[in-house]
Amino acid sequence: MSAYTHPHNDADFVFEHIVEFNQLCQQAGLEDINTELSSAILTEAAKLGTDVLAPLNWEGDQNGTSMTEKGVQESPGFAEAYQQFVESGWPSLTAAEAFGGQNLPHVMGTAVNEVWHTSNLAFALCPMLTHGAISSLTNHGSKEMQDTWLPNMINGTWTGTMNLTEPSAGTDLAAVKTKAVPNGDHYLISGQKIFITWGDHQMTENIVHLVLARTPDAPAGVKGISLFIVPKFMLDEAGNTTDKQNDVKCISTEHKLGIHASPTCTMSFGDNGGAVGYLVGEENKGLSYMFTMMNHARQDVGLQGLAISERSYQQARDYAKERVQGTNKDGSRFTIINFPDVRRMLMLMKAGTEAMRALSYYASAEIDRSHFAADDSAKVKHHNRVELMTPIVKGWLTEFAQELTYLGTQIHGGMGFVEETGSAQHYRDARILTIYEGTTGIQALDLVGRKTLVNGGEFLQDLLNDIAETAEALKASDKFASHAAKLSSALDKAAQARQWLLDNAKEDRSAAGAISVNMMMMMGFLCGGWMMGKSAIKADKLLAAGEGHEDFLKAKLITCQFYFDHLLPRVDGYFAVIQNGGESMMAMPEDSF
Repeated sequence: MSAYTHPHNDADFVFEHIVEFNQLCQQAGLEDINTELSSAILTEAAKLGTDVLAPLNWEGDQNGTSMTEKGVQESPGFAEAYQQFVESGWPSLTAAEAFGGQNLPHVMGTAVNEVWHTSNLAFALCPMLTHGAISSLTNHGSKEMQDTWLPNMINGTWTGTMNLTEPSAGTDLAAVKTKAVPNGDHYLISGQKIFITWGDHQMTENIVHLVLARTPDAPAGVKGISLFIVPKFMLDEAGNTTDKQNDVKCISTEHKLGIHASPTCTMSFGDNGGAVGYLVGEENKGLSYMFTMMNHARQDVGLQGLAISERSYQQARDYAKERVQGTNKDGSRFTIINFPDVRRMLMLMKAGTEAMRALSYYASAEIDRSHFAADDSAKVKHHNRVELMTPIVKGWLTEFAQELTYLGTQIHGGMGFVEETGSAQHYRDARILTIYEGTTGIQALDLVGRKTLVNGGEFLQDLLNDIAETAEALKASDKFASHAAKLSSALDKAAQARQWLLDNAKEDRSAAGAISVNMMMMMGFLCGGWMMGKSAIKADKLLAAGEGHEDFLKAKLITCQFYFDHLLPRVDGYFAVIQNGGESMMAMPEDSF
């Protein structure tokens, strides 16, 4: 198994030239934060990822979590690694200073999270869920609630979860049955939740569960859902954890295809009279509050698609450089990286991960810009872009990760299907990502529905206009005439697909759903081409200026060329399918399946 190494050059390049991190920090009034600091932070993160978390990845896969009398026991070494993680201050990186955070931009947290997810996806899920819970409480909790719960979540003393899914209520949260009965200054929670990531463990003194439930007089459907804090252990009057366990426990864990070291729990609330819960915000507004957490998590899960693809690429690259399987006429041997088809697969992985990284960081930076924009119109523009990019980042990156991690295993040949080599773990771990925080189909429906049809395609048109600017910039250089032509052609297909959706959804209620996934994937590959076009322009200018890093910049230009030659043309295929609509899809009688 190869060791994990952080792709510093590419992350630094994206920060400086795609995200324009220095400009973002100036807009935010964060004068002491710049690309020099971001590079130093990533260097330190890489040390922990490489030296501590990555070595536990295989151990966690082979020796996953277990049920004990205390509850869920985490994989060997995880508790010690988490303690190092906390002592180094990583949980507080992007949190508000008012509660002990370091107040760094959101995109800085995204880049650091790539390190954690690439080095150990199962481990990284725990702080990821905590960050989402922090976001929900920061936006919707009362001042008293924030003062009580946020500091210890931000410093890592406590972790957080979100509890949505029930046995009879998966995606359809309108069917949530968990009850919340008023009882003085709190509520008594009873019910069962399933598929709760890191719902229990022994790494911290407390776990803060955010739970969706219904009060007795709540209206039916999603309008009657409220959000509650339900701690694993009760607090004393000073806000410290006691040894009194709340009426909540994990009753079983799932045996999964991958991420064996991430406990997926069935949680039972109120077996002995009711778990003490505290209402977040107002009654019956819980779903909107939870979506603050979920939208935060959706981009994070997209990032996981990049991260696991990067880990798979690194291992496949190292194997291809070492595996000797070829003989020259003179009898000398050569490694498999010299075979064109292996090069094809490696280049798909390299170009794919670099496009994914640029898009993920860009979308994350838009969250920052929506917060720090100087005027209301700019805030609205960046907020709308976040809304549009979230399903693309979540959906495209996680779906593309299925292909890229498969290629990593394929490059290993038969050895890729032998668990001891480690490649199969990345392939297995990637599988859950298309399900987390809403399936691919849900992301696609969100893109074509709430993010396109509801606003008459305005959000999407604004994005296409920005991509057109990059196409024009490419046209200005003779070196990129081919890039410009290919991006312009793909852009035209996307514009036609947008119009097809707007025209046909009015007449055919199944049209949007029928083309949604193809639309989302088309936009993913188009946006990847946009990012690679911007990257090519920047790399060429840096080379001409003699700024150094020549080998990296020349490789970047080749990788961009490959993306335009081998990945951007996929837009044409998705567009052809979109044009065909869903007639044949919906025509089959149900009994004929």
